This record gives sequence, C-alpha cells and structure tokens, in this order.
Amino acid sequence: MTGPASPPDSEGVARLADRLHGEINDNCPLIVALTGSVACGKSTLTASLVEILSRRVAVETISTDGFLHPNAVLEERGLMMRKGFPESYDNDAMAEAIARVRVLPAVFPAHSHETYDIDPALARTISPPDILILEGLGFEPPSAGDRRAGEPDLLIYLDAETEHIEAWFLERFMGFWHAAEHDPASFYQRFRGMSETEARDFARTEVWEKINLPNLENHILPLRNHADWVLLKDADHRLNF
Repeated sequence: MTGPASPPDSEGVARLADRLHGEINDNCPLIVALTGSVACGKSTLTASLVEILSRRVAVETISTDGFLHPNAVLEERGLMMRKGFPESYDNDAMAEAIARVRVLPAVFPAHSHETYDIDPALARTISPPDILILEGLGFEPPSAGDRRAGEPDLLIYLDAETEHIEAWFLERFMGFWHAAEHDPASFYQRFRGMSETEARDFARTEVWEKINLPNLENHILPLRNHADWVLLKDADHRLNF
C-alpha cells in the first residue's frame, strides 16, 4: 500500500543515489530490491531516489504488490487475512519478470490501492533500464554466491524502530480512512461506519497487532540479516547507513 508520504531526507537520499549509481554495470540493468516493514517509507524513498537518479540514468520502479495473487486466488486458498505474507506472492512470476527485463521488455502487473486487488489495466511494460528498483515485500533470502537471473542484484533493507513504524502505519491508515469519505470506490469505505476513534483502534488491534506486526517479526525482519545494505530510518525520517 501507499499512503501519506513522510518528508524525505534529502541528504541521505542523495548519498544513497550516489551509491546506487556506482553499482551500475554498463552491460546489464542493476536490479535493486528495497524491502522493510509495511509503512516504513519504502515507496516514498523510492520516489525520491528515482527523482535524483533519473537526471543521470534510465531508472524504473515497480511495486511488488503487483505480484500478489489476485484476491479471488487468495480467498480460494484462505489467505485474504495473510495478504502481504510470503505465501500471498507469486514468486515465480516475479523471478520471471526480473530475468526477462534484464534483456527484453517485460510486463509487470500492478495492484490497485483503491480496489485492493490486482488491476490488469495498470500493468506496465518496461524495457531494460539502467536501474530497476523493486520496492515492497515478497522477497526471499538471496542465493549465496552469484545471484540467479531472476533475483535482484542488491537487497536493501529499510529499518526503523517498531514503535515508529506503528505510528506511521496508523497515520497512513487514517489518511486512507479520511480520503474514503469522498471516494465510494475506496477499499476503506467499509470502515467509514466507524468513528475516527473506532477506526484508529481497529487499525491498531486488528490490522497492526494481528497482521502487520507478526508479518514483520516472523517474515520481513529476518531479511535484514541477508541484506547487502541496511538503512536505518529515525523518527524524523533521517537515513543512516
């Protein structure tokens, strides 16, 4: 999901962009995976990186949400309440798209945050760029030694204190909740019958504590130990690495 953006750390983003630029191989696109907890600011960081890098090289960005199985598949498998967990992603499709875009145009599916489902109309065809940033969840620990063609070249983990991530998640959820007042197609319309206090409590107890926090602790956080680079984001959104 995306949501209200946090203020980017301009200096930290510029330093990270320089490091990524230095990793480019003229013979093949640099495929970068950017992961971390829900609501830690992956999308905002990616957008800021693209703004800087695009002045020098061809750069594209894709959200891994597009590789979630469609809701109909998740419902059939009893996984709707585990959307965002490893088993909700089509890892084979992601690996195939990564391998293909290294040499040929590849189609990347997309997820709609309004309908909360895969939307074929939002799919994008991307030609091999200098840098492709895949941001989101669903990544597996990289292979030891040389990476396979279907794996990212770099795995970057965006880390932060859990209490800060929870606060950012609640802020984002409530941003969607407020926006849904004037958007009947929004997934968050279903929560508009709640008061603001009830919606915030629901987001904390039913979504954060029962879904996002267990996913973070059991599946996302372990990837930090496999990351090539770890970025630490503080409460004021400054980056340290």
